[in-house]
Amino acid sequence: QVQLVESGGGLVQAGGSLRLSCAASGRTFSSNAMGWFRQAPGKEREFVAGIRSSGGVTGYADSVKGRFTISRDNAKNTVYLQMNSLKPADPAGYYCAAGASLSAIQRGLCGSWGQGTQVIVSS
Repeated sequence: QVQLVESGGGLVQAGGSLRLSCAASGRTFSSNAMGWFRQAPGKEREFVAGIRSSGGVTGYADSVKGRFTISRDNAKNTVYLQMNSLKPADPAGYYCAAGASLSAIQRGLCGSWGQGTQVIVSS
């Protein structure tokens, strides 16, 4: 397993941008697919974006396509989520996760989870 620590959350105006980071410890980071999930109060956790271990293939929830971009730097053991054009529907706790494959990530089958970082969008 890898240990994951998210950062970069905060308060932003609607239409603004934030970049979340997830730093991983452990030697297996580059062999893991990575993903971002979010959970708003009273709602179930949902998949947001995922990326293969090599970084060559990504997947997104329909609600964020064209606005969010996931990327990774295996040399830095870090995965990022660039969030643009933030909407009032986007606020939530955002969680980083590691899994065996992109398809596993998309199904929420993740072996490691971070503690989350909060994103708040003001209108």
